Amino acid sequence: MSIDDGLVVATLTISLDGFVAGPNQTLENPLGEGAERLHAWMFDDPDSSQSVIDTILGVAAVIQGRNMFGPIRGEWPDDSWRGWWGEDPPYHSPVFVLTHYPREPLEMDGGTTFHFVTGGVEEAFERARAAAGPGGHISIAGGASTVRQAINAGLLDRLVLSVAPITLGAGERLFDGVTVGGPDGIVLKPIDVLATPLATHITYDVAR
Repeated sequence: MSIDDGLVVATLTISLDGFVAGPNQTLENPLGEGAERLHAWMFDDPDSSQSVIDTILGVAAVIQGRNMFGPIRGEWPDDSWRGWWGEDPPYHSPVFVLTHYPREPLEMDGGTTFHFVTGGVEEAFERARAAAGPGGHISIAGGASTVRQAINAGLLDRLVLSVAPITLGAGERLFDGVTVGGPDGIVLKPIDVLATPLATHITYDVAR
């Protein structure tokens, strides 16, 4: 699996019943109840899915939602929250975080700087494209709401769904509010499938 230059790609793990996060998300359980099982392929058998992991990490710029950056809601009380990943986050590139509340950029180790964008997903995309350059791969890292916004704004070129063989029963669905197929919906064209013991990775081109 390869990512062509300049594409905007979202890579998400999803349950068989369509959830990318479980119910009752908390600080102690940020993915929701039971959802840590979604990502077993990444930690328990990474070698069989290395091409997908490379797609996630090999980016020139990242867009993510505030909920993915951290659990704090409303106004930022201070600058003490610096993300889930410690002082050296895995992105090693500029990350543009969607939020309604301004905050100064947060420079981390390893080349990651979090920029907080209050103008919506299209402003975040413009800034990410400027940072990545015309040939740089941009990742829409999630969560589900951010990916839906990118789809509905016509920004997403490619969607990689890692389908874990589990059901969650409740939580946050990826495609709520997104029409797939038909004259007014997006068209998902499968272009690659990688089957592994813990997940089936399906790569789709996205078009309207």
